Amino acid sequence: MRPRNSSSTKGKKFTSEFATRVYAVVAKIPKGKVMTYGEVAKKAGKPGAARAVGMFMANNYNLKIPCHRVVRSDGKIGNYNRGGEDRKAEMLREEGFYK
Repeated sequence: MRPRNSSSTKGKKFTSEFATRVYAVVAKIPKGKVMTYGEVAKKAGKPGAARAVGMFMANNYNLKIPCHRVVRSDGKIGNYNRGGEDRKAEMLREEGFYK
């Protein structure tokens, strides 16, 4: 099994139809709100593709796609490719999601 964010995908821009739909869904998540990876996958038309959503978000560097607003379904916030879990939590706090 390949490690997360392996050199074969790190920073890669995904352009498939599904990836484009995922980016569009995430771009519409308002400040102070979050969606789970599974919810994003379902809304983008592929229920059960949460891991693919995670891969797209881990490699997203487009500031118009607020990937920090996508969280895990187990209640944890998950990682963030531009500063880690602590930075993600800080951003969500700043937006009013966390008190």
